[in-house]
Amino acid sequence: MSDLKPQTSARFVLELVSEADDGTTAQYRAVIATPTDELESTATLSDDGEVTLPPLGAPRNLEGALHMFAKLVARGASKRRLDGLAVWPHRVMRWRPG
Repeated sequence: MSDLKPQTSARFVLELVSEADDGTTAQYRAVIATPTDELESTATLSDDGEVTLPPLGAPRNLEGALHMFAKLVARGASKRRLDGLAVWPHRVMRWRPG
């Protein structure tokens, strides 16, 4: 993912690893990329909006931003299902300006 390393601030990436057979939960590779570091963990997202994300060792504001980003993806799962879209997107990325 080094080609996505930002020159300033941070980039947040969720990449789908697997999803439950019933589509209610998904496992994502969760990454915070900064100009000097790339921290990675596994996040579990549920279609009821719940997120489990172990600490990555990043500053609290960056971990909080990643958690909120994951929560928004999780909250949107039910709507994507109703709209006939893939419940869990394969890759979602956000950039946080500095």
